[in-house]
Amino acid sequence: MFSAVIGGICCVVPNGLMAFRLYVNSKTPGGANPFSFFIWEFIKIALTLALLGATALLYRDLNWLALMAGFIVALKSYIILLFRQ
Repeated sequence: MFSAVIGGICCVVPNGLMAFRLYVNSKTPGGANPFSFFIWEFIKIALTLALLGATALLYRDLNWLALMAGFIVALKSYIILLFRQ
């Protein structure tokens, strides 16, 4: 179960950081631009891969199936929220 939580964290933390930085950029006088979006998208992907790699190296009792299930559920939670009334 802890592996699934770590998988969710590996998805939520980079997405939250990207959303926060884009929100801060949108409040600046120049506003958000497409370049900053692509830079933060790259950072998000790199941070996700780094977190997954660090998890694989540091957590010895890792259950890969649970990790990937937690990661995918966190990714698809946005779609579930869209269809909720």
